[in-house]
Amino acid sequence: MLPSLKGKVEKEVAVIVLEHYKRILVTGGLGFIGRHLVRALLDLGKEVVILDNLATVTDPSPPAGSTLIKADIRDSRKVAEAVRGTAPELVFHVAANASGTVSVEEPRLDFDTNARGTFNVLEASLAARVTRFVYVSSASVYGRPQYFPMDEGHPRSPFVPYGTSKLTGEVYTSTFFTTYDLPTVIARPFCVYGPGENPRTALVEVGRYLRWHLNHKPIQIVGDKHRKTRDFVHVSDVVRGLLLVADKAAPGEIFNFGSGEEVSMLQLAEIIGEVTGRPAEIRELSHIKDDTYRLVSDISRLRALGYEPRFSLREGLRQLAAELGDYPELPGTATIFKKGQQAEQMDPQDSALRPAKDLLAQ
Repeated sequence: MLPSLKGKVEKEVAVIVLEHYKRILVTGGLGFIGRHLVRALLDLGKEVVILDNLATVTDPSPPAGSTLIKADIRDSRKVAEAVRGTAPELVFHVAANASGTVSVEEPRLDFDTNARGTFNVLEASLAARVTRFVYVSSASVYGRPQYFPMDEGHPRSPFVPYGTSKLTGEVYTSTFFTTYDLPTVIARPFCVYGPGENPRTALVEVGRYLRWHLNHKPIQIVGDKHRKTRDFVHVSDVVRGLLLVADKAAPGEIFNFGSGEEVSMLQLAEIIGEVTGRPAEIRELSHIKDDTYRLVSDISRLRALGYEPRFSLREGLRQLAAELGDYPELPGTATIFKKGQQAEQMDPQDSALRPAKDLLAQ
């Protein structure tokens, strides 16, 4: 956890003991959400093992006190060896291809990672008699919203391969609970932002818009700036929610992870201008309609466990802007929903947006 957040998160997780779990495995523990989660678990005095292939991490060194196993969840043999060898009581399955753009450009890679990879981790966890399995899914499984706010019973109809692969992982996770009695919980984060994102792959608008603005460039909005809305949730709130469901949720339950607040793209750009003291310049690609819709979560079920978002968007942006400083690395990939679609453009003097497969190879 970064120093600016550590004290606040330590206080918030102090009431979450996870006393039934001593050794915990976190797949994707060096990624964006995973690293924050690992640090929170270490703060709770847990023995933490990380399984990560290091493909998209910004820092390959594991947090002090944790153990790293370099392995790819697509390799069933290595996953089985890792889980069997560490014998965790609790598994947080965070590892995934988290990019919708990658899923469009490389659908087999996306399927192999998110669907088959999740099956591999489930199978290994069952064999190792894990006593709790938490699968980090995505709100992308819902597809285009049919009502607002969206609760966990909302129809699931994803329209990009990423949402489909995450939904496949959900179905297998639920099946391992109903068929084999593996105690599972499913988390569906909405639009997660915060420090530690990889700008080469991250697609959530908060970090992208702020990076463009801090570089004195126009914020490129894909879709209608008024009608496109999102539920942005800070990574530290997501971590607290994950600890809560691991500790308190009944096996088989599913939870939305969000702020419960709806923010338009124009409002986000305006808040960025207020936080930085400089009005934001906007370049709108309003003709791209694929994800111009309202997206806001109903988090009543998670609130019933004691969850309450702590970070307002304004506070999160203020801390993130201070963390990034002037002229941070620019976003590194475009927002794509279908082949041949127009996306954000980079100025000629900037490095070009790289193909998704090249991003994963670095």
